Amino acid sequence: MTVTPAHLSALAVRVEALTAEIRQLCDSVPAGSPEHEPLVAARQAAEWLARGAEDLQLAAGDLARLRAQQTCSMPWGVCPEHGNTLSSKAGVSTCRVCRRTWTYDRPGRPCGEPVTWKVIDRAGTETRMCDGHVLGARAAVREATFLRLEVPSPQG
Repeated sequence: MTVTPAHLSALAVRVEALTAEIRQLCDSVPAGSPEHEPLVAARQAAEWLARGAEDLQLAAGDLARLRAQQTCSMPWGVCPEHGNTLSSKAGVSTCRVCRRTWTYDRPGRPCGEPVTWKVIDRAGTETRMCDGHVLGARAAVREATFLRLEVPSPQG
């Protein structure tokens, strides 16, 4: 299983709901009643859960930032939209499909596109790739598992 920022955020929401439910339950018991004192531990548990929910949200944000910083590990560049469709001439690379150009030998340099996929081959080897490289991997690697990673939006 791939842990994503969305998984952590969803867990935090569930913990927040449980925290609210515990607080509501404890608050429904009048302060002077015999049940009030034994619920001190439950109230404390709700506070711990609230801190846990905050920590889960922080972890989700940290994971999202880390994912945004990761770049494709392939040692050659591709068209981010069409994959291995580049030709290079006189230091200019062009995608043969969309005609997009780069003013450098893109196939001759490491990729550098954001990681958007985790690919696990039959032997269990994990490789993180961009959209362009996963196109070629889907055609070349048999019986691999392709897992789309959550990529944070540019706004954060």
